[in-house]
Parts: sequence; C-alpha cells; structure tokens
Amino acid sequence: MKDLGEASYILGIKIIRDRSKRMLGMIQTSYVEKVLKRFKMENLKRGFLPMRHGVNLSKKQSPKTDEELRKMFDIPYASAVGSIQYVVQCTSQMSLSL
Repeated sequence: MKDLGEASYILGIKIIRDRSKRMLGMIQTSYVEKVLKRFKMENLKRGFLPMRHGVNLSKKQSPKTDEELRKMFDIPYASAVGSIQYVVQCTSQMSLSL
C-alpha cells in the first residue's frame, strides 16, 4: 500500500479542507457536469431554480411533433432521475433547485 497524501477527489467529488478552521467540504460540480453530458443536457439553460412554485404541468407541454417525441425517447429518464437523486441526497442545497 502506498501513501498518496491527502485526497483531493474521491468518486468525482472534490474535497476541500481548511484545517485551521476545522472545515471539510465537498463539491460535486464535476459529477453534475458529467451527468448532464451523459444525458445530453450540458447545453441547457442554467439557473438557480428551474421551476417556480405553483407551476402546473399539463399535456399541452408534451411533445407535439414526431421529432420532439424521438428526442425524448433518446434520453433514459429513469437513469437521469436516479443520478440527480444521488446529488440531492449528498448535497442538501441541491434539493431546493432540482
């Protein structure tokens, strides 16, 4: 076994440490970007809250053309939601925006 020093990344999570302030933090930006790229969503408009309170979803927002429908079938939504849920479980402030 070899000592590689302090870890800076573990499983795609960046570790930040300030020993003088006795603080330890994790940043998952690279994991989130990897997930977005995997599901071809890296070019989506970014914001603080993607959905306002009180917005109702309806069938009117469903795909209207065959091309829009084909694009939806190309995305494995169950896997995408699972990946996002992982981030939400690990990072509490993400649960407010996802």
